[in-house]
Amino acid sequence: MKPMNLVATLASLALLAAAPERALAQHEHQQHEMHGSGGAVAQLQLQDDRKWQTDAALRLGMANIRAAFDADHPAIHAGKQTDAQYAALATRIDQQVKSIVANCRLPADADANLHLIVADLLQGISLMRGEDPARLRHDGAALIHGALNAYGKFFDDPAWKPDAPMREQ
Repeated sequence: MKPMNLVATLASLALLAAAPERALAQHEHQQHEMHGSGGAVAQLQLQDDRKWQTDAALRLGMANIRAAFDADHPAIHAGKQTDAQYAALATRIDQQVKSIVANCRLPADADANLHLIVADLLQGISLMRGEDPARLRHDGAALIHGALNAYGKFFDDPAWKPDAPMREQ
């Protein structure tokens, strides 16, 4: 290896060693933005080029999930969200998902598509709780973020505002 390449490689390794969680989180975040969530929401479809209908329970639950996520988003993006904060966010989102599942009444086709969003929300909750040691808690936040974006693209919620891409605040 040439001396300059060796120096660059060692410098990169030193940076990764100094902040592995932040570096991995940033890498995962970049991959998420480049490739989408890759979760169940990748299977979502529009209804004859129209968004799926929603009901009041779904709109309220999704708005509450969005508010909880948006409140923690700056810390998540900065790599400063603690494990306890991820777990608390997962609990807040889980409560809303349970409320949606218990109270939402959609036609069968809309409900089937909603289940794809719910699947990613539940997987995100699990990862944010640290239930998969092979994955980062940030991966869970990325799934939640992808599910929120997909909801806005595929479900007709007049109050929903498109999410801006995750970037430094």
